[in-house]
Amino acid sequence: MNPSFGIASFRSRTQVLRMEDALRRAGLSAGVISTPREVAIGCGLSVRFELADTQQVMAVYRRLNPSALIGFYRVDDYGTRSIRLTPLKIG
Repeated sequence: MNPSFGIASFRSRTQVLRMEDALRRAGLSAGVISTPREVAIGCGLSVRFELADTQQVMAVYRRLNPSALIGFYRVDDYGTRSIRLTPLKIG
């Protein structure tokens, strides 16, 4: 079983890179991954983060206030045929 994690998906690669940089500067683990096709829209890249850091990730997001957000998702079973995405509440 693959571990679960969160992603922030954007329409802009620039926004993805800014968000990843801001998360790392805040001391959080973050990386850029290919957006799962189940999201179906966007630039093709998303920021990956640990689910335990969700509240801190949301705080960084609110400070940055990027305009190209598609959404935040919980990802389960990444890399399998049965990948599951669950929207995370922003707030």
